[in-house]
Amino acid sequence: MAKLNVNGRVVDVNVEPDTPLLWVIREQIGLTGTKYGCGVAQCGACSIYIDGEITRSCAMPVSSIKESQKIVTIEGANDRVVQAVQKAWLEHDVPQCGYCQSGQVLAAAALIRAKKNPTDEDIDREMTNICRCGTYNRIRIAIKQAASAVQAG
Repeated sequence: MAKLNVNGRVVDVNVEPDTPLLWVIREQIGLTGTKYGCGVAQCGACSIYIDGEITRSCAMPVSSIKESQKIVTIEGANDRVVQAVQKAWLEHDVPQCGYCQSGQVLAAAALIRAKKNPTDEDIDREMTNICRCGTYNRIRIAIKQAASAVQAG
């Protein structure tokens, strides 16, 4: 049994300690916005926030999460930075198939929080999520627009 704080709600889940957090979020809690991509924490489709830090959940056993840690999925991420990213994503037609988008949006918002005005180099270094559709140029443009919108208030 594990007690998790997900999107501001404390939930008890009855799973094996080595169950990946991704599967707990999707199958036990029913939040399916976070996706399975590779299973080895490389592609970023499973990205979530744990205590505000972008984290890949597919290779993280639920037993590694402390009850006091706050987990936020795409369903619970609705601050002004995430909203600015989502708006820029739509304006620049970033989503194609959409599969990677929840992880991409959360990673982009984390980047903007860390770097108020990210450069191309910052984006290349920090945005390691894989987009199968190859919309990386649109992602770059959208991140810069979202960062500008956040700075403008």
